[in-house]
Parts: sequence; structure tokens; C-alpha cells
Amino acid sequence: MDPETEFIDQIALFAALLCGCIVIGHLLENSRWINQSITALLIGLGTGGLILFTSGGKSSRILEFKQEFFFIYLLPPIIFNAGFQVKKKQFFRNFMTITSFGVVGTLISFGIISFGATRLFPILDIGYLEIKDYLEALGAIFSATDSVCTLQVLNQEETPLLYSLVFGEGVVNDATSVVLFNAITKFDLSDMDLYIALEFTANFFKLFSLSTMLGVLVGLLCAFIIRTLYFGRHSTDREVALMILMAYLSYITAEVFGLSGILTVFFCGIVMSHYAWHNVTHKSQVTTKHAFATMSYIAEVFIFLYVGMDSLDVGKWRFVNDSPGKSIWASIILLVLIMIGRATFILPLSYISNLIRRDRNEDISFKQQFVVWWAGLMRGAVSIALAYKKFTGSGQTIQPANALLITSTITVVLFSTIVFGLLTKPLIRRLLPQSSQTEPSSPTSSTTPLLENGHDDPENGNQGTLRTKLSLSMLLNSPTTTVHYYWRKFDDACMRPIFGGSGFVSYATGTRDMDVIH
Repeated sequence: MDPETEFIDQIALFAALLCGCIVIGHLLENSRWINQSITALLIGLGTGGLILFTSGGKSSRILEFKQEFFFIYLLPPIIFNAGFQVKKKQFFRNFMTITSFGVVGTLISFGIISFGATRLFPILDIGYLEIKDYLEALGAIFSATDSVCTLQVLNQEETPLLYSLVFGEGVVNDATSVVLFNAITKFDLSDMDLYIALEFTANFFKLFSLSTMLGVLVGLLCAFIIRTLYFGRHSTDREVALMILMAYLSYITAEVFGLSGILTVFFCGIVMSHYAWHNVTHKSQVTTKHAFATMSYIAEVFIFLYVGMDSLDVGKWRFVNDSPGKSIWASIILLVLIMIGRATFILPLSYISNLIRRDRNEDISFKQQFVVWWAGLMRGAVSIALAYKKFTGSGQTIQPANALLITSTITVVLFSTIVFGLLTKPLIRRLLPQSSQTEPSSPTSSTTPLLENGHDDPENGNQGTLRTKLSLSMLLNSPTTTVHYYWRKFDDACMRPIFGGSGFVSYATGTRDMDVIH
């Protein structure tokens, strides 16, 4: 058969499988156990097994992609849509907790997995591994949670607190893991000393901060261009095209400069939804919202379908046929280390977060902490892509030790996604019944307590001193509300007049998107 014709047939078959996943996932939408990601994964496993059988054990895949395809084409729309659709009030209300889970927690998990692997893996006698392999391959790869699967097992409307914590942590966690992976790659850790450790830490935080800043800047640039040039007067298509391309540009630019594209495109999505989305016409608002969601959905199904088929690839399992016990024990060790590492930071960081919170109704209960711990145990496509990037060359596994780590990664991903993913929904229903899932209602206005405390007496000559004292007192007593209040004042006075946003006149439509800002 002609190679081009064969490739077209493969594409057609894969597209048909994607359609089948969507249809079956819709039919099982109300299932207590199955979600879309697990449906696609199981269909991928079944299809891979059928192809393996019909090909005489030669292959289990319809198509073969390198890990770059995942990072460049599939991950960006998923992460961007998550930032674009996220409930910003809930996300930023828990921003410090999310950041502590995503950064500090990932570093703790990274340290525990790396340390445990260096002590336990030599016992298995799997072959020689350098210290960089333990840190880069095991610590960084397996500290990355599956933020994609989190979208499937948690509902933003039913459990907004859990969703914002687990998914927000997952995005920051994935970005932290990728930054860690890239930072370790650039350093020679065979002769570690204090200077190298400090340089590594500084490089890590530099990458983290620059990635965030780049995403914010691209989002603001997009909002400024749309607000200034009035695209909607002539063509809504141009508005939509510009938003999509600039969102993708933020990710690619980050990758070009060696930053974290995940973190960049996530914050670009948040900024675009806050400013740029309100500057376009109503038709473009509807179109972009559904376009981003559709691209994200197709990418999610594609990832899990491909991971299911690729899991049965004989090239990766051929090297462990002689010692399957080693692969099983390596997978068990990694699962145990992942569970211990996650528990080690979820409990203490949640305790610290509860101490900081002034409103006792917003505390993270022990049951919620358990759900956060459980839902974050899933490992997915990011782990597999990083493992392929580290341990495969030209798509093929070369050394037996590398093959064992690849197969162990696949085993951990399949087990965690299917088992933990299947049990997450029933676990939430069991621990957090519908009556207790409703999050504490937010105040009518986050500025109310500040305004009530902030009235100045006209006859008081020390208004400035009083205001300063009240501001410091409010910052200490209610830091989140205070920061939000002053951010809104800055946003209304400086940012929205330049970049647009909710409440300001849209030049494209000539109307206000929402109520006038008072």
C-alpha cells in the first residue's frame, strides 16, 4: 500500500475512534464510576490489544507520535482553556494555598520520591542509574499530577473549593515539574555543593516567575490590541483568530526561551478572560468560549486514547520480559512513594492554610484534605511525555534500565488513572454529601468590611494616619480580602481604562458588557 494512502487510512481510523470515545462518553456521562478520560483510556487499551493481536504482536498503535507532539499541540489548548474558564474569584481566594501545594508541595514530593528511589531501586538491581536519573526521571516525572484527569473527576459547579485546589495545584504542579525537569537537565549534579544548589534554586524561581510574567504580558497585549484597533467593526473572525493565535503564541514563546509553557499559557488564559474577552463582540464571546472548550475537549480525549494504545507497545515491554517482577516492584515502590510524598505536604500545608484563614467556615476539613490527597494521586500524560523525553531515543527504548522505567511509568499511569479515577466520584459522594458540598457563600461584596471600617470622620484631622492604621490592621486581620480590595481599586483606576474588561464600554459593540463599575 502507498505510504500516503496508509497514513490517510490511519488518520481516518483514529478520527473514528475519537468519535466513538465522545459518543460512548456521552452515554456514560451520568455514571457514578466512569468518566470521559477513563472511557478513552479503556477504548485505547481495547483497540491497542486488537491491533496487537491482528498484527501478530508487532504493533499496538494506529499512529506514532513523539513526545513533542503532546507538548506542542495537545497540552496548550487544555491548559489555556482551564485558565480561561476557571472561576477567578475562587482561584485567587485560595491562591496562596494553591501555590503552596503546587510549588512547595511539589518540591517536598520531589525530594521524597528521589530519596526513596535512590535507597530502594538499587535493591532491585535494575541497572546503573546516575543521580540525575533519580532526580530528573523519578523525582520530577512522578511529582507531576494529572491536571487533565482532574477536569473529568471533579466538577467546578458542585465542588468549587476542591476543584480550585486540586486543579489549580495540578497546573502549578505540572509547570513546577517541567521547570524542575528542565533545570536539572541544564546542571551537572554529579558534584553537588552549596553554590550549585543555590544556583539551581535561583534558576528554578527565575524560570517560574518569568513564565508567569510572560503569560500576563501576552494576555494584556492581546486585550490592548483588540480594544485599540476595534476588530469587531469589520470582522468577528479576526477577533477570534487573534485570541486563539496569541494564546498559542504565549506557549510557544515560553518554550522558545526555555520557560514553562504550561504556566505561561494558564495565566495568559486568566488575563484574556479578564480583559480581552470583554473587548470583543457578543458573537465573538460566544464563539471563543465554545471554541476553546471544544479544542480542549478533543485534545483530552486524544491524549487518553493514545496513551491507552501506546501502553501496549511491544517495543517498551520487550526488554522486561526476562524480569517482569522487577517492573512490578518498581511500579509498587513508585506508587507508595507518590502516596507518601503527597500526604507529607497535603496535611501540614492544609493545617498552615487553616491557621492563616480568618473565616473558620472556609477551613479545609480533614475529609476535604483526604479528597485533595486522593484526587492528586493520578499521574497522566505529562508523566508519560517526560518519561519518553528522558528514556527514549528516536521513539525507541534502548537500554534495559530505561525500558523498565518506561514500563513502570506506564503501569503507574494506568493504575492511578483507572483505580483512583474510578473511585474519586464515589469517594466525594461518600465523604462530602450534597448538603455539605456547597461551599460557604462569599460576602455580598468583598469590599464591605473594608468600607465599613474605612469611613473617615470629616472633623478628624488625622484622617491619613487613621486610614494607614486601618489599612495595616485590615491587612493583618484579613490579608486576602484586603489585597483583593486594593487590587480592584488599582484595576479599575489603571488597568481597565487601558486594557478594557467587564463594565467598560466596548469599542467594538458600543455597549457595556456588564453593570457600570461604581
